[in-house]
Amino acid sequence: MCGIVAVTGYKKALPLLINGLEKLEYRGYDSAGIAVINSESKSIVCNKSEGKLKNLISNLVDTDIPGTVGIGHTRWATHGKPEVKNAHPHIDNSGQVAVVQNGIIENYQELKIKLEKEGVVFNSDTDTEVIPHLIQKELFALSKLNLENNGSTLLVAVRNVISDLEGSYALAVLWAGAPDSLVVARRHAPLIIGLGEGEFICASDTPAISNFTKIILPLEDDEIALLTPLGIEIYDSDNERQYRNPIPLQITEQVLDKKHFRHYMLKEIYDQPETAKNWLEKYLIKDSKTGQFDIKYSFDTTFFESIERIEIVACGTSKHAAMVGSFLLEQFSGIPTNVFYASEFRYSPPPLLPNTLTIGVTQSGETADTIAAINMEIKRRSAIGDAKYKPNLVAITNRIESSIGRQITNIIDIGAGIEIGVAATKTFFAQLLSFYGLAIKFSQIKGSQSEKNIRQLISELTKLPPLVEELLEKHNQSSEKLAHDFFNIKDVIFLGRGINYPIALEGALKLKEISYIHAAGYPAGEMKHGPIALLDKKVPVISIATPGEVFDKVISNAQEAKARDSYLIGVAPECKGTEIFDYLMTIPSTNEWISPLLAIVPLQLLSYHIAAHRGLDVDQPRNLAKSVTVE
Repeated sequence: MCGIVAVTGYKKALPLLINGLEKLEYRGYDSAGIAVINSESKSIVCNKSEGKLKNLISNLVDTDIPGTVGIGHTRWATHGKPEVKNAHPHIDNSGQVAVVQNGIIENYQELKIKLEKEGVVFNSDTDTEVIPHLIQKELFALSKLNLENNGSTLLVAVRNVISDLEGSYALAVLWAGAPDSLVVARRHAPLIIGLGEGEFICASDTPAISNFTKIILPLEDDEIALLTPLGIEIYDSDNERQYRNPIPLQITEQVLDKKHFRHYMLKEIYDQPETAKNWLEKYLIKDSKTGQFDIKYSFDTTFFESIERIEIVACGTSKHAAMVGSFLLEQFSGIPTNVFYASEFRYSPPPLLPNTLTIGVTQSGETADTIAAINMEIKRRSAIGDAKYKPNLVAITNRIESSIGRQITNIIDIGAGIEIGVAATKTFFAQLLSFYGLAIKFSQIKGSQSEKNIRQLISELTKLPPLVEELLEKHNQSSEKLAHDFFNIKDVIFLGRGINYPIALEGALKLKEISYIHAAGYPAGEMKHGPIALLDKKVPVISIATPGEVFDKVISNAQEAKARDSYLIGVAPECKGTEIFDYLMTIPSTNEWISPLLAIVPLQLLSYHIAAHRGLDVDQPRNLAKSVTVE
């Protein structure tokens, strides 16, 4: 969500901060700011702007701040509107302390009221602003002890303050009294230290670090660190000094290039054939002796044999992928599977049952709700002390170097490559593929499908890259034309059944996310139980109708919409029954099992072209963030 960059060393801080913030722009934000300790005046120079980073850069044109210690931030609003006064960094009333923070301070109102009674003046509506005021208060108290003004004093002050904070945070703090020092801390929000030679950079996500160094030291929960050009001191919540070796940054070098595409989102939709090809090469391995294909993971899957049920926790688009995965794992692999919103799982968890596999799905690897749900399940199961109830965990993510990648050993890397567009496209496609791999693996282990059926599904998957390429070429221009006719619509209904019901949900979500058009996905059979009241000629209905067990039912449900004058768009092969549709977005007639991988493509293109036709910021839609690191 919000992006943090903080530096200390021997180079000028300002260019490093701007470079790091540019690398975090893809996460989504609504304001930006920097603070640097001026090494000549020993004062903090702060500059903030509303909107995109380019506005901040424009403010700083011809600005040369002689300082090597600084903090920067891109903010996604939680408390307070996206205005300059609410942008980070936040500074105390003396102008001596500056703070940037990700997360939510849940008891900030209580702390704010107490500070206001003591005469502190607040200049923002944020929860973050209590932190610099509290730190300055601690520094004043420590000054009476005649302590030396240095980083250690700042460390003590910050440590005393965070003990009073409730909620989640990742924060970086400057103090003009210690002009070569930086203090950082985290609780339930990511923060990573990059190690250079005589300099350090701290950030909330690895892209901000990757150009600076390939050696990192991730902070663990409830740790605090002092960074100076002389080194790093890390302490845990008991104030015990921590010693551990840095690790290599495992991030693939990638050029962030739109190529000839107008937006990253369109380019990433077009990346999907390559995504499928890469997945097939990485995970679908042919045995040289038997000639049979097998799914190979980087971890030992022996424990899959004892698994009797599966629970999946995810949010947003990842949950829709998990719903397709649940269908595959139950109907193809024969394993009872439930999908939970990660945000709800923590507060209404299912009963603990033995031999359960818990799968966390998060493209960023930093989704706060999903990580919190996983942590809770680990604690619940570990507390029982029975081997049958032990936590069996798998994470599906696009970022193996993320928080969830460091927490869980059994990682399925979806390998989609960095995705700049906030609205997930190729990462959703890659998550789907990951569930196909799991379904095949469990079917082989459990013997729930015949070898013939497994081979047929594998064969269909190997045909995907050219099929998706063909779909892209077929529907890009036609979707653009359709968007011209529909860019002014106010409401859209998406319908699907069975394995494609989650695709209806995802299609509706994509349209909402980037075009700001109200859209809702329903199981097609449920339309007559309420949503049908919304239908008229101004509300188009998009139906996913793939040949299979529910094809005739979906067509019948479409008939019900037709009778209410709705314009019908079908996502289906050209076959008997589809003549009902006013417009048909044709997809190949293939095995119903893999139809979601094909049906999603025209829906992505349609949403993209509607948003682009409306002149909207497709890659960074309003109010959204790429990595949702608050609960």
